[in-house]
Amino acid sequence: MRIRCKPWAKPELEACPFYISDPKACKGMWQAQFPKQQPLRLELGCGKGGFISQEALANPDYNYIAVDIKNEMLVLAKRKLEAAYAAQQMPLDNVRVMIDNIMYLRECFAKEDRIDRIYINFCNPWPRGKHKKRRLTHPRQLVQYRMLLDGDIWFKTDDDELFEESLEYFPEAGFRITTMTRDLHSEPELRYFETEHEQMFDEMGKKIKFLIAEPDPAVSEESLQELLQYSEKYSERKRDNGLFHEE
Repeated sequence: MRIRCKPWAKPELEACPFYISDPKACKGMWQAQFPKQQPLRLELGCGKGGFISQEALANPDYNYIAVDIKNEMLVLAKRKLEAAYAAQQMPLDNVRVMIDNIMYLRECFAKEDRIDRIYINFCNPWPRGKHKKRRLTHPRQLVQYRMLLDGDIWFKTDDDELFEESLEYFPEAGFRITTMTRDLHSEPELRYFETEHEQMFDEMGKKIKFLIAEPDPAVSEESLQELLQYSEKYSERKRDNGLFHEE
């Protein structure tokens, strides 16, 4: 998706007290970026902030990091967070927002930065064959998350092909799927905070797919290291060629 440039976005973010301007400098020290040390959760591709502004506000006993690749999107998330917390007269102290290409997430997080949960909501499905390795649920991405994860991944999408192929990706990357539905809105006990995309797709009559996956302890560390090494080599090769831009 092409997003119109907003020259004011970056200066507004840089003036924001909960914006992390240099996430690489926080590697191994993310808990120090928050007033309180408490379990850390991560939203990958936060967009306009519809989800994180609800989730983080409702769970003050967790710290949250919201990541997006575009200043123009992250600044909208920043505003939505400010409005949500102000409406409840709560201090905005358990959220940090940052710009990053999730392809290189390992450059911003170390194994010491233990993650309790990762949310992936309505990410780009990258339907073309040669682009599928850019998916946030591709095994080469999932194995990076697994090295940081103590808890689970919650994944939602409206895209049938992405979901069906992700059902294969997760086991390939050393995860086991503990919860899965192809029609989330037919199972009220599984529904949780909804994004703008989710509401839009629901109105269009599109079924929302959802799964929860956790690291499978039966998978050997050796096999994970092999997949991680492949992931790192692939990412470096693409970066050297100037690829992996959002489109």
